[in-house]
Amino acid sequence: MRANIAKICRRSALAVGTAAAALLTWAPAAQAKITRIIVDRKADVTGTGQTIPYESLAGRAFGEIDPTDPHNSIITDARFGKDADGKLRYVTSFLLVKPKDMSQASGLMWHDVPNRGGRITIVVPERNFGDVGLSSGWQSDNAGVSAASPATMVPANASSLVPEPTMAGNEWVKVPVAHNLDGSTITGFVQARIINRSGPASQPLNVMGNPIPYLPATLDTTQATLTTRTHETLNGVISAGSTIPSTDWAFAHCAAWPGTPQDLDPAHLPGTLPVHVCLKNGFDPTLLYELVYPVKDPYVLGVGMAAFRDMNSFFRYATQDDFGTANPVAAKIKWAVIRGVSQSGNYTRAFIHLGFNQDESNRLVHEGAWPIIAGRRVSLNSRWAQPDGVLELYQMGSEGPQWWVDWPDRVRHLPTTGILARCRATNTCPKVIEHFGGAEVFALKMTTEWVGTSADVDIPLPENVRRFYIPSTQHGGGNGGFSVTPLAAPSCPSAGYGVGTFAANPVPHTETVNAIRNHFRNWVMHGTTPPDSRYPTLRGSKDDRNLVEPTKAAMGFPSIPGVPSWAPTGLINPVLDYDFGPDFDYSDASGVQTIVPPRVKHVIPMMVPRVDPDGNELGGMPVVLRDAPLGTYLGWNVTAAGFHKDKICNYAGGMIPFARTKAARMASGDPRLSLQERYVDHNGYVDAVRKAAANAVAQRLLLQEDADALIAQAAASNVLNP
Repeated sequence: MRANIAKICRRSALAVGTAAAALLTWAPAAQAKITRIIVDRKADVTGTGQTIPYESLAGRAFGEIDPTDPHNSIITDARFGKDADGKLRYVTSFLLVKPKDMSQASGLMWHDVPNRGGRITIVVPERNFGDVGLSSGWQSDNAGVSAASPATMVPANASSLVPEPTMAGNEWVKVPVAHNLDGSTITGFVQARIINRSGPASQPLNVMGNPIPYLPATLDTTQATLTTRTHETLNGVISAGSTIPSTDWAFAHCAAWPGTPQDLDPAHLPGTLPVHVCLKNGFDPTLLYELVYPVKDPYVLGVGMAAFRDMNSFFRYATQDDFGTANPVAAKIKWAVIRGVSQSGNYTRAFIHLGFNQDESNRLVHEGAWPIIAGRRVSLNSRWAQPDGVLELYQMGSEGPQWWVDWPDRVRHLPTTGILARCRATNTCPKVIEHFGGAEVFALKMTTEWVGTSADVDIPLPENVRRFYIPSTQHGGGNGGFSVTPLAAPSCPSAGYGVGTFAANPVPHTETVNAIRNHFRNWVMHGTTPPDSRYPTLRGSKDDRNLVEPTKAAMGFPSIPGVPSWAPTGLINPVLDYDFGPDFDYSDASGVQTIVPPRVKHVIPMMVPRVDPDGNELGGMPVVLRDAPLGTYLGWNVTAAGFHKDKICNYAGGMIPFARTKAARMASGDPRLSLQERYVDHNGYVDAVRKAAANAVAQRLLLQEDADALIAQAAASNVLNP
């Protein structure tokens, strides 16, 4: 089956636009650009404590690009999506948030990258500075793309005819569908997985709750393969179950077999998505179901990169569009920062790597870049890409350089390069601040960025990059507060994973983000140098030398009652070196995958932070709750039940509280000191919080107003209160 898939996909890949974007001195004869903006809604923006009147303008922008322009030629399938005049056209949504009186504007624009389409508005502190916020679309495989038939979504010279989709709360971009040069349909194969499902009802093919966006090329199940698995490891070792006969399943919606056949007409989107699978004998919750099926009509997803770039350049540099509509912030933007969280932070890193921080007039797009809780590059610029993926087995996202500087990839034998290589060649690199925590290390494959694929050396950071590690935190941080009442166990974020074994981790990122925001503004706008990077390393000073192999023994993790004796050994999610086939560019993660599912060639070694005697991570930034702990804070959790039982609970964190008294901990065999042994009483704990806050303020990593608020919260808490 795998060999047949490779042959079929290679026939579809007539040519793939994956040439490198470069050529600083090249000027296009006909500049591609935003040709029209339409404001659909206008509203006041208010908030508690806001001091400057603000308004929002939500609308659509219509753009075109030249696929032969070297700034765009890296876009996979670019020449297969063009109109008769040779242009690629797109429509993208945007939300512009600005002072009503632009004389109060600071000159800084935060260009926020939507996470899975979610619309973003700048927060009150940013509005009180007079900053402008821009949120615009980049992802065309989510709900936004299904607002019209993909084949006719952007007709040439008819931008005024494209209706506004009914998705007021989302950002989207409509891009062309690729066709062979003779106009015929492009087909290929994709893989989908169904986990922790039971019963006779049909199940959708989705990632993180978002539908896999590609319709089957046929309902003939003999052209697809549905298999089961009884077990699989994070390293890609599988225990095969059986192949389900093609007569025993269907692409269909059902409450019971056989159901209603799947609608394959793209004109009916979004009703055709998600694709459903119906099983004659129903789903078994102990099995994983893996489907490889033929698909059709790939979107030219890389156009989303150009749309995001051009949206920023329009608001920064244009006076009006081609129809005479004025740019509402014309001549008021002096600096821009691209900012993304999680998936959209991965997009931020890919955007820079592929050269899109230079626009088609060779101008700088963003002076700053803030990828948040993101340690890889999003899978976007390849045919049949699934940018909603979360790095489960067989998903793209860790291909090519994850590090900033040029560095050899000794295990995968890829070219010596880095994320900043293209922007460095064109002098368009932004100032970068990245921050993340323990969940990104354990679940999201972070440390390859720090130590390379050989995991034996600290890769240096360039002067324009700062790295801040927030130890012992879950993905995005917890809700904060000081309480001895454990939180409920978290859900494991990936669809169908169930819940974790331990209570949720409350250690927050909030106050750290507030400090970073101030440093970022001052660095970009005034050149004020932020604090030095803070993260665990293999070598260096004693305080920083805290990166070790991912085993309980190497980490020094204590044996705590209620924690499996083997944990956290075996919970790291490794980078896997895949064989996607010869038509895939492994450095840029572009091109066409022809081996489905891919073969695993190497398991890349990973590293994790050491821990102190309590099991809390060493190294990184000071965080008050971590430094005045009420328990062991984990950047990982263990899946309690289901197919993934005893594996990492995706990127949820955990907490194991300290006992209140010495007698209680001795009775349970807990080696960690009790709260009374540490702090004596409530006042002692408040004093510990006060000292931890003062330490963080002294290092410029906590604002004084946040320190005061944290001390007040601790004083009002139930910690060692009668």
